[in-house]
Amino acid sequence: MDRLLVSPSPHIHSKTSTKSLMRDVVIALLPAVIVSIVFYGWKELLVISVSVLSCVLLESLITRYMLRKPDTICDWSAAVTGVLLALNLPPTTPWWVVLIGAAVAIGVAKMTFGGLGQNVFNPALVGRVFLLISFPTYMTHWEIPQGLFGLDAVTGATPLGVIKEGLMQGGDVAGIMAENGYSYSQMLLANIGGSAGEASAIALLVGFVYLLVRKVIKPWITLSVLGTVAVVSLIFSLIDPAQYTGPLFNLLSGGMILGACFMATDYVTSPMSTKGGIVFGVGIGFITLMIRYFGAYPEGMSFAILIMNSTVPLLNRWFHQKKYGRA
Repeated sequence: MDRLLVSPSPHIHSKTSTKSLMRDVVIALLPAVIVSIVFYGWKELLVISVSVLSCVLLESLITRYMLRKPDTICDWSAAVTGVLLALNLPPTTPWWVVLIGAAVAIGVAKMTFGGLGQNVFNPALVGRVFLLISFPTYMTHWEIPQGLFGLDAVTGATPLGVIKEGLMQGGDVAGIMAENGYSYSQMLLANIGGSAGEASAIALLVGFVYLLVRKVIKPWITLSVLGTVAVVSLIFSLIDPAQYTGPLFNLLSGGMILGACFMATDYVTSPMSTKGGIVFGVGIGFITLMIRYFGAYPEGMSFAILIMNSTVPLLNRWFHQKKYGRA
């Protein structure tokens, strides 16, 4: 007679799976992908294709021949990493640089720790930061697209870079924005330079709403990131509006929306509890602004998320979820 093994209760079954969750994330990213291709054309399509194919193939090879485990190619997690990595890169990134970024993201940041569910740091961001440090020329070369919705894109560097350089030369925020023709409506609807994932804040927000409706993620981390950025930047801008950018600029510029909606909310590298998630988001928002205001880099979202990723084990230890059946 076969033995019947019964695990401890509760026995809860759900149609939700890793595959379905990852597939929903890919669907949520499609508006941003489409807009980036509309802006940048074949160059961006090549970056996305190389990134996704490299991530999927590398994970399959490592899983099969190094870890000797069943292939995880069908769980869509590698595809998600590939899309996010591509959206964090300039559209002009050479294909071989994209390939190196994918190798670092999958081979170092993900599979070294054992694969999906065991990595400490967000793989796509590890790949992006590695490329930024190793190939700064390629990673800071911005090609300006044609624009969308009838708006002409601004030529030059990213708004964050222009503002930081202008302030170092003795300018003021209002004057620099007026001189370069920056407007908040343009930053919301049309790209004015940056990585592909910065192409349209609207496209990213549409994807974020989709994830909320599908209950793939909860809003607390994203809201705590954006809320912290809004409050802290408001305080700084009130103290000295000539030297510090305000809430709208910081919320709409750089990788803020992409990072807050899709990178910080990664299941594996974010806290499990609501309170822990709020602390996590506050830390990301604060560190991002400190790097933007006082750091050497004009953007700080990637560094902030990776720094806070390292605190997740402590946050999970300090902020426990309620045990099932307990008040």
